[in-house]
Amino acid sequence: MKLGIQEVINWLEKTNEKIQKNKEYLTSLDQAIGDGDHGINMSRGFQEVIGKITSTSYNSLADLLKDVAMTLLSKVGGASGPLYGTAFLKMSMSVKGKEAVDKQALENALEDALNGILQRGKAQLGDKTLVDVWTPVVEFFKNHKVIESPSLEEVSRNAMESTKEVMAKKGRAAYLKERSIGHLDPGSVSSYYLFASLAEAIKEGEE
Repeated sequence: MKLGIQEVINWLEKTNEKIQKNKEYLTSLDQAIGDGDHGINMSRGFQEVIGKITSTSYNSLADLLKDVAMTLLSKVGGASGPLYGTAFLKMSMSVKGKEAVDKQALENALEDALNGILQRGKAQLGDKTLVDVWTPVVEFFKNHKVIESPSLEEVSRNAMESTKEVMAKKGRAAYLKERSIGHLDPGSVSSYYLFASLAEAIKEGEE
C-alpha cells in the first residue's frame, strides 16, 4: 500500500463528494442534537479544500495536508473546523519529508491526528463524538498488517453506527442527556465519509 500526492487528492475529492451529496442529511442530524450547522460547515470547508488543492502543485504530502488543515481551520465553523483542521495539521507534521506514505507511515499519521483531536476536543472514546470513529480506525490500522478497503469501510461504518445508542457527553448534544440517545453523532458520520473515501482511494491506488 502506497499513497502519494495524487492518491491523497483522490481521497479528499471522494470525501468532498460524499459530504456535498449528504449535506442536508448531516444538517438534519445536527439539528436533532447540535447547532444544526455541521452539514453547511463541512460542505463549505471541503469545497474550499478541493478548490485550493486542485489549483496548487505540490512536491510533498506535508505541504498538501497543511493546506487542507489551514483551509479547514479558516473556513469551517463550529467545533468541526478546529478538530478536522488539527487532525490534518498533525498528519502533515507526521509525513514531513515524504512524497508518499506506506501503511506504517499512514498509521502513524492517523494516530497523531487522533491524538491532536483528543487534545483539542478533550473528548474520550464513548462520548459520542468523532473520536468514536477515529479511535477504532487507528486500532484497525495497528492490528492489521494489510489494509483491505472493505474492512476499513466496515470498521468505520460500524463505529459510526455505534454512536446512535450512546448518550452524548460533549458539545451541545451533552445538554440533551438521555434525549441524545437514538441519534447518530454528526461528526462521526462525516468522519465515516472520510474513512470510507480513504478505503476507496487505497483500493484504487492498488489497482
